[in-house]
Amino acid sequence: MRVHQAGDLDAAERLYGEVLELHAAQPDALHFLGVLAHQRGRSDEAVLLISSALKIIPKHPDAHNNLGNVHKECGRLADAERCYRRALACAPEHYQAQSNLAVVLEAQERLDEAFEAYSKLIQQAPTYAHGYYRLGLFLRNYAQNEEHLQQSAECFRESYRHDPANVRALEGVGVALYMLHRHDEAADVYRQWLEREPDNPVPRHMLASCGAAEAPPRAADDYVRDVFDGFAESFDEQLIQNLGYRAPEVLVGMLDEVTPVDGASLDVLDAGCGTGLCAPLLRARARRLVGVDLSGGMVDKARLRGGYDALEVAELTAWLEAHPQAFDLIVSADTLVYFGQLGPVLAAAAGALRPGGWLGFTLEAVEGDDEVAELTSSGRYRHSRPYVEHLLAGSGFEAVVVREDTLRREAGKPVHGWVVRARRSHSPDGA
Repeated sequence: MRVHQAGDLDAAERLYGEVLELHAAQPDALHFLGVLAHQRGRSDEAVLLISSALKIIPKHPDAHNNLGNVHKECGRLADAERCYRRALACAPEHYQAQSNLAVVLEAQERLDEAFEAYSKLIQQAPTYAHGYYRLGLFLRNYAQNEEHLQQSAECFRESYRHDPANVRALEGVGVALYMLHRHDEAADVYRQWLEREPDNPVPRHMLASCGAAEAPPRAADDYVRDVFDGFAESFDEQLIQNLGYRAPEVLVGMLDEVTPVDGASLDVLDAGCGTGLCAPLLRARARRLVGVDLSGGMVDKARLRGGYDALEVAELTAWLEAHPQAFDLIVSADTLVYFGQLGPVLAAAAGALRPGGWLGFTLEAVEGDDEVAELTSSGRYRHSRPYVEHLLAGSGFEAVVVREDTLRREAGKPVHGWVVRARRSHSPDGA
């Protein structure tokens, strides 16, 4: 277990195996080998191992909780809920199981039950920083009035008070204040944060996002890397919480209209692959599927999910420029929202596509007839349709289609976006 906790999975797996050779029904070895199997992407094996342990120790709350985690991360929410409830039946004070129960109730959109579960979590564990953070997110995501946003801000403050290392809680305070139209207070939060941590890229970027500093042409590499490395462990869980997230499915569905869905005939790039949510949707059409992301933590998760022939950690524009005419299809779901000026990355994408190849991506939308790219309080950029169409045409693309759709929910409201498809021209000048 010590080797496992230290992150040496090879040695831990070997040692658990040695224990089970000595004692085939040793429940702790079965349990933790199951946890390790899930960490390595062998989730079916994990279920069998932890279930075997529970036949021997049926009232072990941690084993029920970890089995629930496997089901949750595989999207089997009802199975996960049952496991968490069994853990709580064995140990009513098990606040990790209580937290996980709240998550899966929210994911099933049983919002009243989820709120009760989060509230009970805070009562059970009044110093549990992550519990306040979860409740803050819940209140912000489903806010119906200003009071909910105020409560959200207070939860984030409590989270930070109990865990000053959790800078995402400070970011949560700032975003909630901005949404309450208390822009000066939001800016003060980011300034004070930046004074305490002058080298931290997050408050620097968020200060610009609330209009208190000049917006950069795109989010800085260190900001994106810092945010998503810190977010990697809970990224899929956060998306599960918000069942409205549908960018990968909507985007790939649009590309289905113009590219072969199966046959493994295309060289495909998942640009900004994150934890690999697009891989299952792209695998059947890909002769070769490559994923690229700036966050090493996210790429590690994509590697565990599987489905890629190659994964690389790199800045997207430079990586595209280094791979001329390498792909038939480039897909980018919710990545270009961190680019304000799209010209360089679109030109690089055109260069990385073979003539006639397709590019598909999503953006957050701003309405109007002007060419607009603006940084928002979320830290992401929004773009207008004329801006996108103009840059695509100037970058050597044709057959441009821009559709409006809802990509997810935020603060209880739909986030409207553009789902974009374009083909690289066969001629070098785009004619």
